[in-house]
Formats: sequence, structure tokens, C-alpha cells
Amino acid sequence: MAVEDKQMSYRIYLVAFGIFLMAMAVVFKLSRIQWVEGEHYRKLAAEQTVKDFVIPANKGNIYSSDGSLLATSIPNYTIRFDAVAPKQEDFDKNIKGLADSLSVMLGKPSSYYHSELRKAHANKNRYYLLAKGLSYTEYMRLKTFPLFNLGTYKGGMITEQKTVREHPIGKIAERTIGYERVKPNGELDGKGIEWSFRKYLNGKDGKVSKQKIAKGQWKPIRDVNEVDPLDGYDVISTIDVYIQDIAHHALLKQLELYEADHGCVVVMETQTGHVKAISNLGRANDGSYYETVNYAVAESHEPGSTFKLVDLIALLDDNKVDTSQVYDSRGGEITYYGRKVRDSHKGGYGKISLARGFEVSSNTVLVQAVYENYKNNPKEFVDRIDRMGLNEPLGLPFQGEGKPFIPQPGEKGWSGLALPWMAYGYGVSVTPLQTLALYNAIANNGEMVKPIFVSEIKEWNKTIKKYNKQVINPKICSQETVKKVKAVLENVVKKGTGSKLYSQDFSMAGKTGTAQVNYNKGKDNMYYASSFVGFFPSDKPKYSCIVVVHKPNTAKNNYYGADVAGPVFKRIAQKIFTDAPSTNEIKNLNKKIDKQEVAYSVYNDKINSEKKVLPNLKGMAGMDAIALLENLKIKVKIIGTGKVKKQSIQPGEALEKIKTITLELS
Repeated sequence: MAVEDKQMSYRIYLVAFGIFLMAMAVVFKLSRIQWVEGEHYRKLAAEQTVKDFVIPANKGNIYSSDGSLLATSIPNYTIRFDAVAPKQEDFDKNIKGLADSLSVMLGKPSSYYHSELRKAHANKNRYYLLAKGLSYTEYMRLKTFPLFNLGTYKGGMITEQKTVREHPIGKIAERTIGYERVKPNGELDGKGIEWSFRKYLNGKDGKVSKQKIAKGQWKPIRDVNEVDPLDGYDVISTIDVYIQDIAHHALLKQLELYEADHGCVVVMETQTGHVKAISNLGRANDGSYYETVNYAVAESHEPGSTFKLVDLIALLDDNKVDTSQVYDSRGGEITYYGRKVRDSHKGGYGKISLARGFEVSSNTVLVQAVYENYKNNPKEFVDRIDRMGLNEPLGLPFQGEGKPFIPQPGEKGWSGLALPWMAYGYGVSVTPLQTLALYNAIANNGEMVKPIFVSEIKEWNKTIKKYNKQVINPKICSQETVKKVKAVLENVVKKGTGSKLYSQDFSMAGKTGTAQVNYNKGKDNMYYASSFVGFFPSDKPKYSCIVVVHKPNTAKNNYYGADVAGPVFKRIAQKIFTDAPSTNEIKNLNKKIDKQEVAYSVYNDKINSEKKVLPNLKGMAGMDAIALLENLKIKVKIIGTGKVKKQSIQPGEALEKIKTITLELS
């Protein structure tokens, strides 16, 4: 019996010792956590209950020169359904009403939504996709639907919001307005104004600390670490929506008529260099056209006959010959180093003056004039081109500007053929905008200015930065040469290759061009690029314009610049100076614009909104009017495109009485 008691005592001591060791281990661990690892665990706990959240900055808007909105940020909503959240009785009671409401709003049959919602409920789907890409107005309407009106936790409605960039004028000038995006590898990328001026548009995100409270909800902690976001600035472009619309549709019509591969048009204000319109359209596989490449900026190619303006300026300004100098076109064919230069007119033009040779675009006449006067010193001719600035990029703010190529005597690639080939626009390479800058210089009395796409950066009514006229070359030639060249360019339209474009109603001056592209890659790869570049009105030029159409279908009538590109130029000049009103009302860009309002609409008529009456929408851009009315919870029906011409309900009507309004656009 004593032995058994003694063995029991040993067991008790052993257990007690084990408990003591465990207690010591716990004390040691607690002490280590408290004094050694305490900081780490306190930090970990704080990270799980307190977190820094980014406060996104509002991105600035892009406006046209007349105050219309070209790009803005608006909220975009995706709606999902947590089919487990609603109680069974709430779900059964409201399921039919919800399905009916969704059917009216989203377009599918009520039975479809009824079936899908019940299936999601049976499968305990907590993330069923109902709709995406909804506007703010549609989102607010959805919240009032049966079941969803019970609230987030009882109704099961899950809302995902993101901000998307919208172009209220649609696809017009989309490539120049541009975009900013994130590549799959995480790199930032973009094009156009959006990308080039992102440091002004994007602003700076803020930061706020939040503490987790319950059910995934976070409460802001206001402390010294909070950083308010800085909203982005607004960018005021030089684009004129009215001229842009004219240019876009004139180019589109001609591309479709000739089933061309791609083309571009640019309209520039002569004195300032402000680009008032730019359109770049490429053909898709289905035959439709859309903006994908900024051809006017990026595509450097052999210009053909439009380059002959360089010949005329050089010959006159270097006092080599006068416009009256007579040349024999030699039956329309002349040979240099075994290579033939031919006129498009079979048999040539006989003996004609230099001016007339330019007007009818005689290759043989212009090549003879340049070769005879510069063959002993080709550097003199090339140096003049270089001084004009045609051998360097324009230095535009966009990515991917095309690089010009002007061969230089003594360098690789120069040969005896280089000079005669340059004289009629081959062996050289320039972008459409460079060619336009050259012709614009003649229209601007010899001053070559850089094309400008943005006029200023603004914060509310405060100008942050202004972009003034930039002069590339103050005088590309003498005033006497400018006068003579202007007269010849005007005659091109009156009695030369552009005579089909002549109109007694408005004057134009310019040059046609028809260039072979890829001629050195075989007949199957060769195609034509048709162009027309000039200015109007010819006596007091206000605008210069270039049109280039690549690869017109040669089975469609013809491929000459006067027939393919010229009508686009004429249509633009005609619309601007004969169809347009004599004065244009310009919106006041100094008007203070509330950033939060702009997120949902272009601008708001605050006075009428406060009075709760319908504002006067006449003259407002259609997209602007839609955004404003949707903010006021009014359904809008649209007839036409453009600006508001008529509204079915007169201004001053009480908003509470209006459910639907019809807007007729010009």
C-alpha cells in the first residue's frame, strides 16, 4: 500500500513539473511577444484594422476651342446580386416585381430575369451579374426596384463603380483626343492629347486612413496623415467642333466613294497655327472607317507633286529664273541617268512657262528647271529645304511623329538621280502636317508656324499655362516670291489641275498631288496617294488645309489628287464660308465649372435648377443636353445629331411635371 502511494506521489510531482514547465513556456512566450515581438504584432494588428485608402483625384476635362466638351470622366456602374442576402419571404414577395422592372430597363423578357434570379437563389450565388455599363441615372433608378429598395444587406444589390473616360462628340477626332491606358504588363501607355498632357489632366490622388468597424465597412480616421486629392486641370484644345464635323464627314464620304485604304485631313488657322480640325480614318475588314492611326502626324512618305512648291520658291527666291521662263516639255518624257521622268498628260504640254508648268503639274518642266539651275551645286537647293525646316520633325507633343527624309549631297544614298527625283516629290519623305506647314507659310506671308493642338491649361477660371504661336521660320522667302507663288497657286484652281474645284462663290489656292507609293516593291505592291493642299480665301487666307487619300480603288473613276482629295478640300471651304453663319457664338471658357457636376454632365444651369424649372437648351451640344437632363431625371429622345435646335417642352416648365422630352438637333 505504501509503495502504491509513493508511486502516485511521483506521478503527481511529474504532472506538476510538466504544468510548471508549460506555465514557464507561456510566460516566456508572452514576455517575448510583449517585449521582443510586440512592435511587430501591434503593427500587424493595426494593418488588419487600419488601412490607408486612396482618394482618387478628379481628372480634368478636354474642351474644344468653342467650349464644347471633347473628353470627360463619368461614373460607370456594374450591378451584381447577392442571392443569399435577402430573407426567403422578402425574396418571394419581390421577385416578380424585380424581374418586371429589370425587363423594362434592360430589355430582356421578365421571364428571363425571373428564372435567372431564382436559379441564383437556389445555387446560393453571392455574385450574380445583372448589368454592367450603367449610367448614374440608371443606377439610381435600379436602386428603387422591388427588393433592391430594401437596402444593401436586405436586398442583396452589389454595386461596383468605376470612372470611365467618355468622348461626348463620339468617334470624331478620337485619335487626336487620344487615351491613357494600362498595358497587360502593367505599363502605362496612351496616345493623343490625353497622353501627352496627362501631367496636367490627371491631378494627384489623395490619401485617408480608415478603421475597420464591421461587415467590411471602414470608418475614416481624420489625422495629420490625411492628404486631400488635387484635381486635374482642364485642357483647352484648338479643335473647333463645327469645322471638325465638316472635315470628318467630307473625308469619310470620299474614302467610301473610292474604297480607299486610309486618309487624313487637317484644317489649320493660318496666322496662329491652331489646328481647327483633324481626322484620320482607316478602313476596317468590313469596309467601315474608324480612327486608329494619326496619319497626319505619323505617316512620313513621298509627297509627289505637292513638293513642287519647294522648287518654285527656291527658283524664284534664288533669282535663278522667273515664272515667265519657257521650257519645252519634250513630248512629256525626259531621261536622267537612264531613268525616265514622265508627265501624266501623254505627249506633254509643248513649250510652256514655268508658272504654267506648275499650274498643270508638269513633271518634265519642273525637273528641268531645278536640274539645270542646281546640278552644279545641288547643296544650294538642299540647304534651302533645310532652312525651311522640312528636314526636321515639327516637334509635336504626340508620340510617334513621323521623321522626314531629305537626302544630303555627299552622304550615303545621294546619287545623280537624287536632284531630279526630289524636284517632283520622290526620294524625299515628309508628313502631311509638314507639307501643310509649308503651304501655310505662303498663306501667312512667308512666316512658317508650328501646328498647335492645345491653346491653354486651365484651373477653373485661372489660366495655368498658355501656348502661344511658335514660329519655325520667320521668313521662308522674300515677300516678292510669296506674292508670285500665291498667284500661281490660285491659278492652279482657276485654270490648272484643280480647275474642277473652282467656284465663283469663294476663292481657293492650292496644289494637287498624285504620288506612286511602294513603286520600288513591284507592281503588285504599288498604289497611289492622292492629295490636295492649299488655303482659303486666296486673297486673305484664314485657313490652310491638306487632304491625303491613300490607295483609292483605281477602278473607281481615277486616282488623281484633283478628283479624289480635291473635293474634300472644296467641301470644307464651301461649308465654312457659304453655309456657316457670319458670326459664331463662343461659349465663355472663363465660366466656373463644378468638378463634381462635370462628372455627371457637361455643365448645369444652376439658376434654373435651383428654381426647379426646365432650362433653355437651344444651342447646347446634344451630348451636353442629354447629360444635364438625365441628371434632372428626365427621359430624353433625340432626333438628329449636333446641337439642340428645338426642344419639345419650352424653358421654364416645372421639372416635376416633365417625364420625357424630345430634342431636335441640327
